[in-house]
Amino acid sequence: MNHAADVGPFGDAPDATRRARRFEIATIAWNVLEVIVTIGLGAAAGSLALIAFGLDSVAEILASGAVLWHLRGDKGIERTRRALRIVALAFFALAAVLLVAGIRNLVIGHRPDESPFGIAYLALTGSVMFGLAIAKRRLSEKMHNHPLVHEARVTFLDGLLATAILLALASNSAFGWWWADPVAAIAVAVIAIFEGLAAPREH
Repeated sequence: MNHAADVGPFGDAPDATRRARRFEIATIAWNVLEVIVTIGLGAAAGSLALIAFGLDSVAEILASGAVLWHLRGDKGIERTRRALRIVALAFFALAAVLLVAGIRNLVIGHRPDESPFGIAYLALTGSVMFGLAIAKRRLSEKMHNHPLVHEARVTFLDGLLATAILLALASNSAFGWWWADPVAAIAVAVIAIFEGLAAPREH
């Protein structure tokens, strides 16, 4: 039996493509929830970090949408390059949001209120994002799909950001370390810039 016809130009079998699409749809759905929940909690607690995290979810939705678009097409070289450029744009958008919010918080010495619900939700969303990132990374390596590789990094950064902000909020609640919140956001922003620069060159 010949299986060659079942494998696409990037080595992605139809079942792998279907799984990749499901991962992206799940990522988009979760991030839509993140936008609503974290911006609401951030506004209630006066936490710009939580609000920035909600805006970061918009960048993740953009990246996941680009990968879905790529998976539904012929996956030619030009289509792959366009998808990678969109993923890079998502990295830069994320970095811009985090840098602006982080620097502003440091300059004005903003002290957010405690947000137990925000801490609990960040713990949950961090676990979900790390799980999705690992699953997408493994699948992207089997498919040799460059946009999916980089979008998995966006998802991983989303989990990393959730963890960083969780620790910052917990530190502020326990020790009054208000500056931990913006410092964590700025650190993740720097990583996002490097990822954004690397994405278009990867292909």
